[in-house]
Amino acid sequence: MALEPDPNKTQVLLAENDPPLAEQWSQALAERGCQVTVAGNLEEALTVVEQVYFDLVFLAEDHDPERRDEFIVHLLELFPDSLVVVMAPQPSVAGAVRAVRLGAWDYLASPRNPQEVLDALDRALEYCDWRQEAYQRRRELSQKYDVHNIVGKSGPMQKVFRLIHKVAGTDATALILGESGTGKELVARAIHHHSDRNARPLVPVNCGAIPGELLESELFGHEKGAFTGAIKTRLGRFELAEGGTVFLDEIGDMSPLLQVKLLRVLQEHQFERIGGGKVINADIRVIAATNQDLEAKVSDGSFREDLFYRLNVVPVSIPPLRERRSDIPLLCQHFLKRFALQKGLGEKSIHKSVMDRLLRYHWPGNVRELENLLERMVILADGDELLPEDLPVHLAGPLAEGPTPLEEPPPAAETGLPEEGLDFNAAVDAFERKLIMDALERTGWIKNQAASLLHLNRTTLVEKIKKKGLAQP
Repeated sequence: MALEPDPNKTQVLLAENDPPLAEQWSQALAERGCQVTVAGNLEEALTVVEQVYFDLVFLAEDHDPERRDEFIVHLLELFPDSLVVVMAPQPSVAGAVRAVRLGAWDYLASPRNPQEVLDALDRALEYCDWRQEAYQRRRELSQKYDVHNIVGKSGPMQKVFRLIHKVAGTDATALILGESGTGKELVARAIHHHSDRNARPLVPVNCGAIPGELLESELFGHEKGAFTGAIKTRLGRFELAEGGTVFLDEIGDMSPLLQVKLLRVLQEHQFERIGGGKVINADIRVIAATNQDLEAKVSDGSFREDLFYRLNVVPVSIPPLRERRSDIPLLCQHFLKRFALQKGLGEKSIHKSVMDRLLRYHWPGNVRELENLLERMVILADGDELLPEDLPVHLAGPLAEGPTPLEEPPPAAETGLPEEGLDFNAAVDAFERKLIMDALERTGWIKNQAASLLHLNRTTLVEKIKKKGLAQP
């Protein structure tokens, strides 16, 4: 079991199945000021890393190679900033190459004494200091985090940042995809900010918040007398954004009639106001966003296929917060500074145990949920530090990774007992196989995401896949 983390110490996990050696190395690391957690096998190590963030993980290579590789991948999916040092009793070039390719930071060949482990610790701490200094320099060079107010330094967000800069340098239509609360409008604003159109306005339109009969007028404008209540000519968003960018949020909610008219704007860069016959040229860029599956909507006929391909020239996928957990401390720092300025309060800090819970929570509402949670805690907390008692009930109690349990049982037809009876074990096995294969196929065989869909730990899912002999087609 992991100790309660000390925020003033480097957190180290030592996965070593030789107790005397583990004790020797653990004592040496502790004397260097580290808080050390020892795991005697990979099962213990996997349990611990899902509860606590570790700055550094020493991993003995004499564990089962396949399980060890799975562990490295899983750890770095959870916490990309963690550094993994593989310790090889029987070193090999192939082993070193494999470990580095999986994301290990260092590879120790036949460590025989604590000094070699301490030297690896020193290299890791030096690298961490350099990484933090480099990040601070980048922040100081650009108060906009180089991407116009988007906060993040994780691997998934770095991919988004690179794509933003590539898209911004063109006039291509972009489609931003992501769950609710991931910051799709911030990405749209970043693309506009870094584009040649940034001297002109970015005009947002929430297609899901405006009734269909009013959305047409909002987009295209109307002439005086075009309909009851049209007492004067009104310019639409496409005209107001002339030379700039129109951001169409929740594009999946747009009616079929408006989809046709939007397609004309994208193809011909022209439109007419409602009740008018004059053709108006539109020098604009369109960026759209949705949290829906537009390809599924194309399949069921509720979204035009030709419009989908016009919008989806450059897709930009925003990862959910649960897939970029290493950004949570940075986001917390950002929000706490902002709340301190907005509310005239002193900037509050976060207790280590609270941060651990924030790192382990699955965040169905993504960054928006984190922001709202911190704002509430800042307002209600009595002291200068956010403590466990300031957490809401759903975060203060026991946490389980992944979504909440299924709300409804499977249909009766799938679980009913035939009159002639059945082989119970075979039926359960077949049902499990089907659920696992469905989850793997839906997620493209990304085991971490499939495990989340099934509300299983990743290691449990991997064991079931091996036991049942399932393989990717």
